[in-house]
Amino acid sequence: MRFLFLLFIIIPIIEITLLINVGQAIGAWYTVGLVLLSAFIGVNMLRYQGLSTLARAQQKINAGEMPAGEMIEGLVLAVGGALLITPGFFTDVIGFCCLIPFTRQLLSKALVSRFTLVAASHRRPPFEGPEVPPGPGRPRPDPRVDGKGDTIDGEYRREDD
Repeated sequence: MRFLFLLFIIIPIIEITLLINVGQAIGAWYTVGLVLLSAFIGVNMLRYQGLSTLARAQQKINAGEMPAGEMIEGLVLAVGGALLITPGFFTDVIGFCCLIPFTRQLLSKALVSRFTLVAASHRRPPFEGPEVPPGPGRPRPDPRVDGKGDTIDGEYRREDD
């Protein structure tokens, strides 16, 4: 928690110092233009990189694999996009590092090494396991469905006449 508090104090100080120094060197309007240009370029890069990451994730899902790396890359892309929209040069550098494929993959690998990913491969089919009698708050079992989860289908004809 202390680390985040320090980040919220230190990063704005770095940003303000950089903006003042760049503004004195090239002028205030050019500095504002550079900040807006970096945000525009960053949003366009984010769109392109996000779509390519989404396409790779869909390919893995279609192949029956879990797109864990692509999910982490998507998270890194979202953080990079947020940093690029934030005005300032320091956050822009970090944001562009999150959008460049090589550095994004390095960041993703570092994040994956810190977490354990677990995939649920099998789900219990409905109506399997111990039967729970109906009661308050519990639905009555469907009589058209047998205990194995198969639907019983049939036709009937009335023979009263």
